[in-house]
Amino acid sequence: MSLGVWRVVHWGPLTAITIIKWITLATLYCNMMWFPPADSIGGFIYTSVFLGFSGLTMYHFFLAMCDGPGYLPLQWKPEGHTDAILNQLQFCELCQGYKSPRAHHCRKCGRCVMKMDHHCPWINNCVGHFNHGHFTAFLASAVCGSVLSCVTLASSLYYGLNRSWYEFYGSGSEPRVILTVWSLLAALLGLGLAIGVVIAVGLLMCLQVRSILRNQTGIEDWILEKAHYRHRRSEVKFIYPYNLGRWNNFWQVVSWSCKPKSDGITWEIAEGTDQYTLTREQLCQKADKRDRAREYEIIHHYSGAILPLSQGLSVCCRPPCTDEPRIKLDPGDKVSVTRWKKFWLYGDKMVAANEARVRGWFPRRVGVEVAPIHQEYCQLPRKKTGHESKKKK
Repeated sequence: MSLGVWRVVHWGPLTAITIIKWITLATLYCNMMWFPPADSIGGFIYTSVFLGFSGLTMYHFFLAMCDGPGYLPLQWKPEGHTDAILNQLQFCELCQGYKSPRAHHCRKCGRCVMKMDHHCPWINNCVGHFNHGHFTAFLASAVCGSVLSCVTLASSLYYGLNRSWYEFYGSGSEPRVILTVWSLLAALLGLGLAIGVVIAVGLLMCLQVRSILRNQTGIEDWILEKAHYRHRRSEVKFIYPYNLGRWNNFWQVVSWSCKPKSDGITWEIAEGTDQYTLTREQLCQKADKRDRAREYEIIHHYSGAILPLSQGLSVCCRPPCTDEPRIKLDPGDKVSVTRWKKFWLYGDKMVAANEARVRGWFPRRVGVEVAPIHQEYCQLPRKKTGHESKKKK
């Protein structure tokens, strides 16, 4: 059995498949009474369209999960590399190789992912270069099918619950929907799931369409925001290299086959940029991050629990809103902290050179700041203020 098929054996895909099948079966059962396909051409077309969306949902779901986003080979280096090129790329300590432009390491997949957008628990895989189109088509099919399901189930429940009234006072042309206790509960649950899919998955679909039109992944959106902030006082403005216009951006991902145009390593770029514009910016941002780092020494034990009751109610009620890990710490450990919240800190545990990297969140109260960690970082040419110009003259 291939690795792609094994990904089904996980709570995310199993839950998603259960929801899809429940909505589909409940809708078909009610549709046979509310708008039966055997009685009219309209019913046949309506049922066929719904089954088409249901089939496309499963088809794109399995392809997005099993095909995967595309992973860089371990210990990857660009072809014909030189020191000048390698110095513009990030190095992955876990894969022991360089990251191609737009690639990021996923700690859950354990590999560097091409054009990584995010790790999706529902497909138990990353959304990236090769499965971005299938993932977006899966979301669109699920939303369209769920809209039809909401219409069918809501109408069936209405006619089923008011069946006695229509038998005495109706015209006789109303749909005859008969619901037992179990079918009523199944329809109610199906309607609730369908409404949830329309709202939650519809929102995610809008975010994915926005990402495609901008040719900008969720990770790159955060990088670009930091780049604009970093260059706010600079004479040189940062240009995002992959935005080729909405139409060209759209066709880079969306097609009938859902296959992307690029090979995942070399990209079409905007004028005034090159293949390594974004990677250079990332290196500078990481250098700035190291410059901001502060060393903390741990004075209290922390078990790594998501809700550490021993640290107080305030810490438990204000956890970081992220799926990033927590790290277990003991008194005497030292951590290089790079992100701060009111009750939590994020950083790298200082370990020996031959030990694996350990980083994550921990409660602020278990450590005390020791000293800043000074590092060199990328300097940008600042805009000269009026006061500075006069002083120079």
